[in-house]
Amino acid sequence: MRFKHLHELNTICTAESKTIAQLMIEEQVQETNTPETDVVKQMSEYYQVMKEAVRKGLTEDTTSRSGLTGGDGKKMAEYIRQGETCSGDASALAMAYALCVSEVNASMGRIVATPTAGSCGIIPGVFISSQERFGWTDEHLVNGLFCAGAIGYVIANNSFISGAEGGCQAEVGSAIGMAAGAMVELRGGTPEQVVHAVGLALKNTLGLICDPVAGLVEIPCIVRNGLGAVTALAAADMALAGVRSAIPSDEVIDVMLEVGSAMPSRHRETAQGGLAQTPTGRKMMEKLAKPKAKRLPDESSETSTTGSEAE
Repeated sequence: MRFKHLHELNTICTAESKTIAQLMIEEQVQETNTPETDVVKQMSEYYQVMKEAVRKGLTEDTTSRSGLTGGDGKKMAEYIRQGETCSGDASALAMAYALCVSEVNASMGRIVATPTAGSCGIIPGVFISSQERFGWTDEHLVNGLFCAGAIGYVIANNSFISGAEGGCQAEVGSAIGMAAGAMVELRGGTPEQVVHAVGLALKNTLGLICDPVAGLVEIPCIVRNGLGAVTALAAADMALAGVRSAIPSDEVIDVMLEVGSAMPSRHRETAQGGLAQTPTGRKMMEKLAKPKAKRLPDESSETSTTGSEAE
């Protein structure tokens, strides 16, 4: 890749009058020695997976195998239909779709890691709700995914995208930054505004710990995806309005590395701290850890026609 930092992305794209998506496609073609049509086709397929995950979350049972989560995306969608929301319908819909995708992940459905499974709902929530609102084509949104990918590439190579390494700031935080920056480009913003959006988004998630209850990517992960989609939209609006990240975005990424490295292991996906170790979190873990009792064969129940003796 010709870039490693966000400021280099801005410099190259500005000098060559390209969008970040165009540059990323070119770099991907060069790096993989793959025809551009194939590179774009693969990303298009990823976007279809995202759309299908939203659909499944809205229409199918997404109860997780643990039984801890499921159905909140549907609840949000129904709440939107009932009337005016507190955060505005655009934000609420992005939230609903993000919850849907995260619930599909928790129920062992098919998703696209963006950049991880734990943060898989944020980009689809932002992109698909915005596509419906603005009437964008799939092709336009696929370009947005390339922009998001370029941002994720920079973060991954200068900091973390793994909760086990850097806490939830590395997963949900990175996804928020990727979605915010891509949204700016989708709305016609400049590469410089894209870069500022990333910094604005990441600053708001610095220090966010990874504390999954029972070690599952469910609580609080799913809710953080929903709220993360709203944060991404807010950061994009700030950047498009001309708000700048006073601390350069590359330096914010460096701080993410610093903070994540200093974070105690109990707050890095081990379920040994944070919400996972609250009284309620421990009860959930203990309940899930108990083996289910196996019922011995019983002749009377086998011959029963009413099923009244079944447990």
